[in-house]
Amino acid sequence: MQLISYNLNGIRAAMKKDLPKWIKKTNYDIYCFQETKAHKEQVETEWMDKLGYHHYWFSAEKKGYSSVAVLSKMKPKNVIYGMGNKTFDAEGRNLLLEFDNFALLNVYFPSGSSGDHRQEMKFKFLKAFMPYVKKLKKKYGNLIICGDYNIAHTEIDIHNPKSNKNSSGFLPVEREWMTKFFKAGFIDTFRYFHKDEPHNYSWWSFRANSRANNKGWRIDYFSVSEAMENRLVAADILPKVKHSDHCPLYLKIMDK
Repeated sequence: MQLISYNLNGIRAAMKKDLPKWIKKTNYDIYCFQETKAHKEQVETEWMDKLGYHHYWFSAEKKGYSSVAVLSKMKPKNVIYGMGNKTFDAEGRNLLLEFDNFALLNVYFPSGSSGDHRQEMKFKFLKAFMPYVKKLKKKYGNLIICGDYNIAHTEIDIHNPKSNKNSSGFLPVEREWMTKFFKAGFIDTFRYFHKDEPHNYSWWSFRANSRANNKGWRIDYFSVSEAMENRLVAADILPKVKHSDHCPLYLKIMDK
């Protein structure tokens, strides 16, 4: 089974850059999108149906903002929209799909880069998210959590750790949260297969030709519960795929 996690920075903009053509070509089992910035009724979805995908959308109340979606060849047993928190659910941040032998959580963490108010919102989200995912792991056992976490975990995950030590997304308290998250029984699948490989990023600023110079941040993750370790086959980052300021993440797991 092959999965993709991808912050699109606007699905309608990505579609204009041949996203449907790329999905038809790659033909993976599941695509998890973050920051779609759209409600379902604002998007042409006929191509998704023609390619054989069930698609599920959880959008922010505010149009053109945040929002997540999942395309899946397999029909889930159940779909849960949001985490039961009105503040975060109003921003369309997470979508949970239940399958026969695993659960998949597609999540878009808040960014704190636009100011103190949003950073405070991000801290509140992190505080609420930890007990939420611990309950999910206990309930399902086999759990995949993918998406844009908006945090670079360690110095190897960012092009210039020294100059960014006080930047949102690389603050010590955010990095500590990531460490606690993985210690709570989750595996960073990219690092599982690429332990010490430097210069692997999933997001680049539009400024100063950052992507061409590979001056980026690794802030997107495929995490799995430790119970799924023996089902991991491969994990990678796909920087050559360009529909967004992020690039896709790839995960391959055994079905059972």
